[in-house]
Amino acid sequence: MSSSIFSQEEIAIPKASNKGKVFFYWGWNRASYSNSDISFKGENYDFTLQDVVAKDRITQFSFTDYINPLNITNPQTNFRIGYFLSDNYTVSIGFDHMKYVVQSYQTVNINGQINAGTPFDGVYNNDPIDLTNEFLLMEHTDGLNYVNVEVKRFDEIGHLIGMNDENLRLNLTEGIGAGFLYPRTDIKLFNQEARDEFQISGWGVSLVAGLNLTFFKHFFVQSDLKYGYINMPNIRTTANPEDTAKQSFTFFEKTIVFGARFHLF
Repeated sequence: MSSSIFSQEEIAIPKASNKGKVFFYWGWNRASYSNSDISFKGENYDFTLQDVVAKDRITQFSFTDYINPLNITNPQTNFRIGYFLSDNYTVSIGFDHMKYVVQSYQTVNINGQINAGTPFDGVYNNDPIDLTNEFLLMEHTDGLNYVNVEVKRFDEIGHLIGMNDENLRLNLTEGIGAGFLYPRTDIKLFNQEARDEFQISGWGVSLVAGLNLTFFKHFFVQSDLKYGYINMPNIRTTANPEDTAKQSFTFFEKTIVFGARFHLF
């Protein structure tokens, strides 16, 4: 007796070559922030608000705001361009256009003194105060711009779950970033005239990890989770250069972006 045994050998999908590729993406984010102590200093005041609550500001979806590049700063936006140093490592530069809004009418504790000819004049020692619109309006809404450089690792992981199509690849990304804050801050403190201009106000560092789904070798959709620390010691509040504010806080950002990567030559 004799028998024949047939076996089918699994065909290995060639590993994608990324070294030398350029990539870019554009997308959107949501962000949350830790409470922050915010210190204000001027000619007639020097005080700190403790554990101030702030949130992001999502723009209601419309094609005009989200798709038109002329309105790129209306929603909370992410843009990045980078280069594959090798198949697995990238370096990139980009900006995270987040929005930071101090919540009005919350009650916080205040320490310091105000002598600016306002109803809020006085000496404070851990006293409660309501953040009414007459006392303080504060936003980094155009925006909390984190301009940063990232170094990330890039690994194909689709084969671990049986994705063996060379035109559909799942990748894991993780890395670190650092950069500076270039906000356009809108502050109304007491009856002072606001200074609503872009300025370098501080620095930040961050950790990021995400999943990248690549289609047809060149196009991708990616979602990242980013956790970071921001320190802003030089926030201008009015036209008077002696009027400043400072704060620091952590942030947690969730993004969805769309992009492409390709060889230049």
